[in-house]
Amino acid sequence: MIATPCSRIQGMKKRKTYTKLTAYERDLLAIWKTKGISNKGCARRLGRHPSTIGRELKRNYFRDQGGTRHYVAIHAQAKSRVREYKKAHSKHPLKNPDVYAWVTAKLRKGWSPDSIAGRLRLDHPGDKHWRICAETIYRWIYQPAQMEKGWYEYLRRKQKRRKTKTGRKAHRSHIPDRVSIRKRDEVVNKRLEFGHWEGDTVESKGRRGGIHTEVERVSRKIAGKKINSMTSQETASVQKTIFLRMPKQARKSTTLDNGRENHHHYKLKKVGMKTYFADPYSSWQRGTNEHGNWLLRYYFPKGTDFKTVPEEELQDVIKEINNRPRKTQN
Repeated sequence: MIATPCSRIQGMKKRKTYTKLTAYERDLLAIWKTKGISNKGCARRLGRHPSTIGRELKRNYFRDQGGTRHYVAIHAQAKSRVREYKKAHSKHPLKNPDVYAWVTAKLRKGWSPDSIAGRLRLDHPGDKHWRICAETIYRWIYQPAQMEKGWYEYLRRKQKRRKTKTGRKAHRSHIPDRVSIRKRDEVVNKRLEFGHWEGDTVESKGRRGGIHTEVERVSRKIAGKKINSMTSQETASVQKTIFLRMPKQARKSTTLDNGRENHHHYKLKKVGMKTYFADPYSSWQRGTNEHGNWLLRYYFPKGTDFKTVPEEELQDVIKEINNRPRKTQN
C-alpha cells in the first residue's frame, strides 16, 4: 500500500475555503488514477471534495494521438500555471479601454492623477465603470514598461522615481506650550480676519538650512526668508524678523507643524503672535502654506542647495508669486 497523508488529512477539519491542488497532490492524484481509484476515493485520501477532483481532471487532462484522455501531474501543473498567469495579466492596465483613453488624454494635457480621478467621480457619479483611484494611475505611470514610454514627463514634477513620503518627525509632547489647532478661533478657521498665517520650513539639500515660509490665510500672500540651519533658535529668529517687518494688525497668529525647528515658537509672543500646531502628520490642516511652498518649488525644485541662492533672488521670486492673480481673490 502506498504511503499517503490520508490519516493526517482525514483528521483535519473541513476546509472553509477552496484552495487549488498543489504539485504534490497532483502527483498523488496521477498515481491513483493510473491505478483506477475513483474520484471519490482520491478525494477521500486527499481530504478534498469529490467535485474538486472532478474539476481538476476536466481542466488539466490531455489527449494522445488516438484521442484517449490522460492525466499527468507535470502537464496538469503547467496548465494551471498558464491559467494563473493569464488571470493575473488579463486585467486592463487602467481598468478598461474607456478609462485608459480618457486618462492618457488628460495626462497629455497636464492634468494630475488626482484631478483625473476627481473629475471622473464628478462626471460619472455612482458608475463603477469610470471609477479609478489616483494611486492606480500613479502606479501605472511608474511601471517599468510605462517608464520607457515617458508618461512621468507629463506629471508636474517629472520625477523618475516615486519617493517615499517622509518628513521631520513629530514631537508633540516635547513642544513647550503647544496649543492644538483644534483650539484655534473660528475667525481664523473661516478666514474672516486678515493677519493669521501658516508657517513651515522648506528644506535645503542635505538639510543644510533652507527657507522659512509664512503664508497669510486670507490673501494667500507669501513671506519668507533663508535660514542657515534647521534649529529652533534659528527658525524663531527668522520668524521674528519676518513678522516685525509687518504692521501690528497684520501679525496675529501662525499655525505650524510639529517639527523640531518650531520648539521655540513661544518667542513669537513677544511680537504679539499666537501660535497653533496642526495634528501630527496632517499637512492638509495647513493647506494654504503647503500650496505656497509648492509654488516656490517651481523655482527651487527639491534638491536645491539654498546656500547657493542669494536672499535677493528669493525675495524676487516671492514678489513675483505674490503679484500673480489668484482665483480666490476674484
